Amino acid sequence: MQNNSPVDSLLTIALHKYYGRNQRWGFMWALWTALLWGAWYVPATALWFEHPYVDIPLHQLSLRLAATAVMVWIHAIVVFFFLILWNVMLGKTKDYLRTIVRFRKISKWYALASLCGGPLAIFGSYMAMGFVGPVFAAISSLFYPVIGAIIARLWYKEKISKRAAIGMCIIIFGGVVIYGPSLFGEMDASNPNAWLGYVGGIMSAIGWGSEGAVAGRAMDVSDPDVGIHCRFSFEILFWGLLILPFLSTYTDLPIKALIVDTLTQGKAMLWIVLAAACHAYCYTAFYKSFSLIGVGRGEAIGNLYAVFALIFIAAFTLQLPQWYFILGLVFTVLGSFVMFSEPAESVAELRDNNDTKMHL
Repeated sequence: MQNNSPVDSLLTIALHKYYGRNQRWGFMWALWTALLWGAWYVPATALWFEHPYVDIPLHQLSLRLAATAVMVWIHAIVVFFFLILWNVMLGKTKDYLRTIVRFRKISKWYALASLCGGPLAIFGSYMAMGFVGPVFAAISSLFYPVIGAIIARLWYKEKISKRAAIGMCIIIFGGVVIYGPSLFGEMDASNPNAWLGYVGGIMSAIGWGSEGAVAGRAMDVSDPDVGIHCRFSFEILFWGLLILPFLSTYTDLPIKALIVDTLTQGKAMLWIVLAAACHAYCYTAFYKSFSLIGVGRGEAIGNLYAVFALIFIAAFTLQLPQWYFILGLVFTVLGSFVMFSEPAESVAELRDNNDTKMHL
């Protein structure tokens, strides 16, 4: 007796092609994430060398942290406008409005993701760049895929196969090889406030890892293009209606002056616009990859930003990379191929059968 009918065979072939297409597009979006994320470190670091931020001494901790909050808020606003352009071109403006008002069922997860990604991750990364340096800011985030994959596994049972775990470890090790030698050279024992940069690095790793896992809950029932727009909408509200007004009202920090100085300084705004353009479409690709290949895999491939960051920094400073860049490049590319070589069906079946229902 024949086990499979011709219809079943055709269905199996069609499903295999469908899974393969999703896998290819998922990894493609994750690679775009890495490319744009790597580019982001150049303008984000350059911002610290423009007025009014360059005028703030390192020992003025509260003022420097307030300035970080201001730059992150303005950065989020510019990202929001880039995402408006993106969704208008895609014809998804009505979807955005329908999604953001459904707070109880969907957008509450994007609100929580904005807390993880904004006041925790992006703020922490700017802290790391401002108090320690861009090299440390980059390496401190390399371990975020592990955090995201563990949270996704514990929370909603997203599977991590042996092959995917090996690929993730190779990519992370490649990033460590790239940034490790420079990291030790960049640490300055004479800087007593460097610990704030180290705290910021930890914040960025935890924040970005948590954000992917949290946003993954909502993307089961919403569009990723719309979801990332909701996420930055909530971040703008958190900074603009809660955090910055509180600092302006209950402290002596010159929040309004920092905002005005930033908006009226052409060079500072230029760097913010460039950084926001990178982040807007980096995040768009980031969220799209989650829905196609899962949080753990999307974040692991996104970790290739370490390679692209060094390429952009080398192009911007006209300094050739060191030998350990080539070694790290080999490891990160190898890790990507290990993950990509996984069968398409196993990438598609990321959730346990008893946990496929969305708990909203």
